Amino acid sequence: MPEVTIHIGGRGFEVSCQDGEEAFLHTAAKMLDDEAQVLSDQIGRMPEARMLLMAGLMLADKTAATDDKVKVLERKLTEVEAELNTLRAAPAPEPERVEVAVVPPSVTDTLAELAARAEALASVIEEKKTQ
Repeated sequence: MPEVTIHIGGRGFEVSCQDGEEAFLHTAAKMLDDEAQVLSDQIGRMPEARMLLMAGLMLADKTAATDDKVKVLERKLTEVEAELNTLRAAPAPEPERVEVAVVPPSVTDTLAELAARAEALASVIEEKKTQ
């Protein structure tokens, strides 16, 4: 088992850990040291046991708050998953029916004839303008 020196509240501590867990131990020690630093800044120097106890309690409080948030999010996730499953199980909506008007050929023929007459009139007007 590797021996690792961690620093908390300006004090060094020799601790053992499993092989490969050194980085995790240093990360955890840093979290505890951050809390100890807050205490040291607010209260000043205090006995080692009290500093560690208070820093541990502060971390436990943060952890409890995080656990509460996780539980709320897990409940919300469960609700959203249930709603999603309900929506997936629901039958597909009926396709929307769209009616398109059919223009009879006689109407298009009449429109084409009117367009031809309008062009003819426009040509006559152009000729009279140029004269």
